[in-house]
Amino acid sequence: MKKLILMLSLLVPLAVLANEDAALQHAPINPNNQASLQRGAKVFVNYCLNCHSAAYMRYNRLADIGLTEAQIKANLLFAAEKVGEPMTVAMNKKDAKDWFGVPPPDLSVEARARGADWLYTYLRGFYRDDTRPTGWNNTVFDKVGMPHILWQLQGQQILKVEEKLDAHGEKAEMHTLVLDKPGLLSPAEYDGVVADLVNYLVFMGEPAKNQRLHLGLIVLLFLGLFYVIAFYLKKEFWKDVH
Repeated sequence: MKKLILMLSLLVPLAVLANEDAALQHAPINPNNQASLQRGAKVFVNYCLNCHSAAYMRYNRLADIGLTEAQIKANLLFAAEKVGEPMTVAMNKKDAKDWFGVPPPDLSVEARARGADWLYTYLRGFYRDDTRPTGWNNTVFDKVGMPHILWQLQGQQILKVEEKLDAHGEKAEMHTLVLDKPGLLSPAEYDGVVADLVNYLVFMGEPAKNQRLHLGLIVLLFLGLFYVIAFYLKKEFWKDVH
């Protein structure tokens, strides 16, 4: 019986993961689009950095997405004094736990932990739920403690539950998000903002990724050229050996 319980406890998270993955939407991001990354950094600093820190990311790494030190200081440096400082917040963890039930997680490597598609779906999946302390819930993170910080941009969605027949003729609940009160942006514009934010979060998870890939390509080209040189050098050394 103990073995059976242990096996079931291991399988349940996998089943939940499978259900989440099946409902995720593809994140239309482009890590080479510097304009998108800069817009995403602006959204992150103005909305996310109030509660979430990014302690493993320094402001000066924003130079990698085309921003100058003067631009960083003038437009993004609100929670620090120097561009070399990490992206931390002043919120006390104890206060955060009292307010939200759990301290908001650091977002430095959240994209690497969750994946771009999960973040994209999550930020588009908030809906009104009066049973929750914050008044909000989420389709991919049930009973989420985080309020919808972008609700003024997106508006307010409600969750409609309909009962339909599945492919096997059995009744199944279909969940659909419906925009009940429009926000400042149209749905397409809001999706673009979310895509930019997710694009930046992916960059922040590994700022040196593009440089690493570029360096890797150079190394492979060097090894290929060195192989040709080594091949003909070997032939020259062994040409008189029978």
